[in-house]
Amino acid sequence: MINKKGSAHWEGSLEEGKGTVSTESGALSQQPYGFNTRFEDKVGTNPEEIIGAAHAACFSMALSMILGEDTPDAIDTTATVSMDKDGDGFAVKKIHLDVTAKVLGISEDTFQEAARTAKENCPISRLLMGGTAEITMDAKLIS
Repeated sequence: MINKKGSAHWEGSLEEGKGTVSTESGALSQQPYGFNTRFEDKVGTNPEEIIGAAHAACFSMALSMILGEDTPDAIDTTATVSMDKDGDGFAVKKIHLDVTAKVLGISEDTFQEAARTAKENCPISRLLMGGTAEITMDAKLIS
């Protein structure tokens, strides 16, 4: 089993609070996030764009694997994560992948089938579709 870690630190209330997110590799190191970066387009990151980046990266790698011997010169993927009001809160309701790939010597049909397969089977797609992840938790209150 491969284990990778991401972490977050938060201080304060929802609207006035602030936090940082980091990754085990250091690719993200104490990047700021908060209500204003999530809902008001201020500078910093937010969970939705991090999910989008993860999904785009996973999909691109999966597509490259599925193409196999038809090695792509380039795959560029953007994942748009859409969050909408849901009752008293919010929910991610849609993720749209925009993909552009340069793969020499492949038919349009073969490419489209490979892209569909990658969309349905990359590990992050499967997680987001609710098909493979068990979510467990240890929660500790420090008083």
